[in-house]
Amino acid sequence: MSESPLSHSVLVVDDEPQIRRLLRVTLEAGGYRVWEAATGNDGIVEAAQRKPDVVVLDLGLPDLDGLTVLKRLREWTRVPVLILTVRDGDDEKVAALDAGADDYVTKPFSTPELLARVRVALRHAQPLPEDAVFRAGRIEVDLASRRVVVAGHEVRLTPTEYAFLRVLARHAGRVVTQRQILTEVWGPKSAGQTHYLRVYAAHLREKLERDPSRPELIVTEPAVGYRLAIPS
Repeated sequence: MSESPLSHSVLVVDDEPQIRRLLRVTLEAGGYRVWEAATGNDGIVEAAQRKPDVVVLDLGLPDLDGLTVLKRLREWTRVPVLILTVRDGDDEKVAALDAGADDYVTKPFSTPELLARVRVALRHAQPLPEDAVFRAGRIEVDLASRRVVVAGHEVRLTPTEYAFLRVLARHAGRVVTQRQILTEVWGPKSAGQTHYLRVYAAHLREKLERDPSRPELIVTEPAVGYRLAIPS
């Protein structure tokens, strides 16, 4: 199901005309207004003038590296930024997410998946406030009362399990890097203890997933982090 016609705008920053054309056709078919920029500097100017609801940003631009563009945008705006690039290395993904990207999609890409990622970015442009209740499918997380309900039944979590889930819920639909989770849950001195994440992700899946061996809720982004999936 698409958004209502012209309900949101998307700025595409990519130097490949064919990719911009494909994205324009795809996004306009989904009901979005589309602006385009072929360079990093033009992208920054367009973002300032157009004030789009989402930015789709390539990393390989002719004038500025996309990571530089992202950092400049983050100096003055919290607009959701979805990285769309051929670079698929873990280091590039982590660097972009740590610099403030909301999501990371590699080329070639599925157009339905891209539209779904844009919808998620729009719904979760800002972290949930502390008194919010997060709901997705069978799960409900009350961030004020620290109460977790799955399929109508309250689930007891340890303080650490809850802290892990809370980080994911406050950034639902977005990839949260390993470093960010470790820092928020265990403190800055634990930033390298990635084995903590595997252990506690497994604990949460045992308590929250229909089938822990095939998780649908707590999704691993290999070597990057975790994402709390929400329905498209």
